[in-house]
Amino acid sequence: MYRYAQKLHHLLRSLLLLSLMTATSARAAQQIDLIIDTDPGADDVVALLFALASPQELSIRALTTVAGNVRLDKTSRNARLAREWAGREEVPVYAGAPKPLIRTPIYAEDIHGKEGLSGVAVHEPKAGLAEGSAVNYLIETLKAARPHSITLAMLGPQTNLALALIQEPGIVQGIKEVVVMGGAHFNGGNITPVAEFNLFADPQAAEVVLRSGVKLTYLPLDVTHKILTSEARLKQIAAIDNTASKLVSDILNEYVKGDMEHYGLAGGPVHDATVIAYLLKPELFTGRSVNVVVDSREGPTFGQTIVDWYDGLKAPKNAFWVESGDAQGFFDLLTERLARLR
Repeated sequence: MYRYAQKLHHLLRSLLLLSLMTATSARAAQQIDLIIDTDPGADDVVALLFALASPQELSIRALTTVAGNVRLDKTSRNARLAREWAGREEVPVYAGAPKPLIRTPIYAEDIHGKEGLSGVAVHEPKAGLAEGSAVNYLIETLKAARPHSITLAMLGPQTNLALALIQEPGIVQGIKEVVVMGGAHFNGGNITPVAEFNLFADPQAAEVVLRSGVKLTYLPLDVTHKILTSEARLKQIAAIDNTASKLVSDILNEYVKGDMEHYGLAGGPVHDATVIAYLLKPELFTGRSVNVVVDSREGPTFGQTIVDWYDGLKAPKNAFWVESGDAQGFFDLLTERLARLR
């Protein structure tokens, strides 16, 4: 009887260990292996806090920075600040391209403030940059990666990835998907009547990525302008009452003013954070596969994304274009994740 009980104990213990190992493997399999390329920027910092608060779903290999909303030194500092505020200093930050491929650099200090973070005080973070350039990091990491295993979240101009693809086209083998915040079709632009800022800042880089053959998803102004703050949603975030929620509240209360005034909206968009929500909960969003072309010719349509929504050209569909999303579902998810931080 004793021996039988002992065998039963060992059997149950083995089954429990097997169950734990299976659950761990399942969680690991569901994790997205992710690199976030970013130009912080107020909405970028909200997106970074959102992502860094989600380690169960997002295995963040690195943050790579690019000039965009402000100069590279400031975007790199702001990425390190977001990492520090999230308590995730183990995630490396690599500085990338200081200017676009061809065009003259432009910045969005009128929207994001001179430091790129209106509404909050900035300081020099304790942890520094990782050694080496973001472009070299992308090349080395994607070359060594398992086939189609790494997702890239592109929250700013696509210069870093374009430079990596130009130097080593073979790195596409390591890319699972590229998810871009950028472009505009139904909504119209936010830097010109037809162009969205990230594409206008480096349309040639976006062309390189579009032509690379990677799996592409675009979250354009068409969807970000439907996912707006409101007094109730901002109160929802503030009610968390931790450091992260206070930062996000301060950032958004200042950042959304410009769009609300310019567009006559009751609330403001949190553009880049929609990319993180899409990665975490794609069922919040709807769209369709389309052909996308970027206009890089000098003139009034420079930087425009031309989207064949109704498939009139019968051209190859090179991107999934997200057109709509669940606004309250987005803010509920953002609130839930911010509550995990300190």
